[in-house]
Amino acid sequence: MAKVLIGFMGAGKTTVARLLDPDFIDMDAVITDRIGMSIADYFAKEGEAAFRCVESQVLAELLTTDAVISTGGGVVISPANRDLLRQKAHTIFLKADLATLVKRIQKDQVNKRPLFENNDAAEFAQLFEQRQAFYEEAANQVIDVSDKSPQEIVELIK
Repeated sequence: MAKVLIGFMGAGKTTVARLLDPDFIDMDAVITDRIGMSIADYFAKEGEAAFRCVESQVLAELLTTDAVISTGGGVVISPANRDLLRQKAHTIFLKADLATLVKRIQKDQVNKRPLFENNDAAEFAQLFEQRQAFYEEAANQVIDVSDKSPQEIVELIK
């Protein structure tokens, strides 16, 4: 059974996945390979709905493995994806408060996050609030990561 990390952008999904298994699968990287461009470019060219369709296809494929998987923050938007995550994987919600996430995102000079960059603070906070119940619904395990190091999180998962 796959071990899947979910949570809002900046929660540490990729960092924790890498510590759990150096050969983890970064779902965003799989999607980028499939679509042949960056996710930000695909969003701009094809729109969010087209992206979410590809994301759902990739999720269903990856859940047939025993891999550690790091997902994108919006994978839980789809009710079908939430059902798959809950039923077909050990799904861990890395939960953090909005202030912690914003600080992490602002410090991250590597990852471009269109939903952070293209929304004002109020819209971003609303997006965060909307997704919280979706993460809770999809998860088999919830870990508050706000005040924990990546290694502490890994120990809680194991």
